[in-house]
Amino acid sequence: MHIRDVFQQHRTTFSFEFFPPKTSEAADALFAAVQELEALKPTFVSITYGAGGSTRNLTHDLVLRVKARGSLNPCPHLTCVGHSEPDIREILERYAAAGISNIIALGGDLPQSMAGHDRSKDSFRFASDLVRYIQEFNAEKIHPDPRGFGLGVAGYPEGHPATPNRVKEMDHLKAKVDAGADYICTQLFFDNHDFYDFRDRCSLAGIKVPVIAGIMPITSLAGMMRMADMAQGTRFPAPLVRAINRAGGDAEGTRRVGIHWATEQCRDLLDNDVRGIHFYTLNRSTATREIYLNLGVKDSLALASHAGGRRRDD
Repeated sequence: MHIRDVFQQHRTTFSFEFFPPKTSEAADALFAAVQELEALKPTFVSITYGAGGSTRNLTHDLVLRVKARGSLNPCPHLTCVGHSEPDIREILERYAAAGISNIIALGGDLPQSMAGHDRSKDSFRFASDLVRYIQEFNAEKIHPDPRGFGLGVAGYPEGHPATPNRVKEMDHLKAKVDAGADYICTQLFFDNHDFYDFRDRCSLAGIKVPVIAGIMPITSLAGMMRMADMAQGTRFPAPLVRAINRAGGDAEGTRRVGIHWATEQCRDLLDNDVRGIHFYTLNRSTATREIYLNLGVKDSLALASHAGGRRRDD
C-alpha cells in the first residue's frame, strides 16, 4: 500500500524496523520475531540498507521475503553513499517489478570499509538529491502504481550530528520534503519534549507532511551504550539515567526500566496527536510486544483507534 494511502486510512500509524540478518541463525531469529510482531498488525515495516550498499542483496532478499508473507507492507531503506545513478536505477526497477510501494531515502553514513572515499564522486551527495531522482523515476510511470514509490526521509529531533546549525538543519529537512518526500520518520529520542519542539519547528518551516516518532526501548546497559554510539547526539535524560542506576546493574531491572520509559513515551505521544510511532526492534519482538500490552491493547489497529486527541496534519 502506498504510504499516502496508509496515512489517509490510519489516524495513527505503527511501524517496525528490521535489519538484514547475515547468518542463517540470525535469519531464523528474525523471522521468529517477524511472526510474533505480525500479530500486532503494523501499518508498515521498514528494512535497513547498509551504507555503500554493504547489505544491498541481503536487504532486497529480506524485502521480498517479508512481502511474500502478504500481511506486511515492507518499506526498504535506500542510501546515497557510494552509489551511481545506474546503481540506484537498477534497485528502483527491481523494487518496482516486485510491487514494492514505498522507499525510505537516506543520506547514509560512510562505512569503515570505504574509509577515505571521496563523496564528491557520488551521484547523490544528500538525501534530497536521492528523493529528487526517485521522483524523476516515478514520473516515468514504470511502477505499477501511477504515483510511483511513496517516500520517507529521516528527521533528527535533537539535531543532525553533521549539522550543528539548527537553522540550516531545518532548511536541509525542508529541501527533502520539497523534493518530494511524503513523510518524516525521526531518529530515536528519549525526551518527548525534543520531539514536540521538532514537530513545531517543522510546522514553522512550512513542512506539512506527517512526522512519525522513532522509539527504541533500552533493554540492557550494553544496548544503551550501542545506542549512544549509533545515534550520536542522542540525549539520555537524567530521570532515565537515575532509574537505570537504581537497577544497580541488574539485567532484568534495567530491561523493565527501559520498557516502562518507552511505554510512557508512547502513551504521551498518543495523547499528543502523534501521527505515527516507529519501533526500532533490533530484530527482536519481546520489548515491542510488552509495550503494546502495557498500553492496554493487543494490536496496532486497536492502538490507533484509542489514540487520544484530534487528528492533525504535521
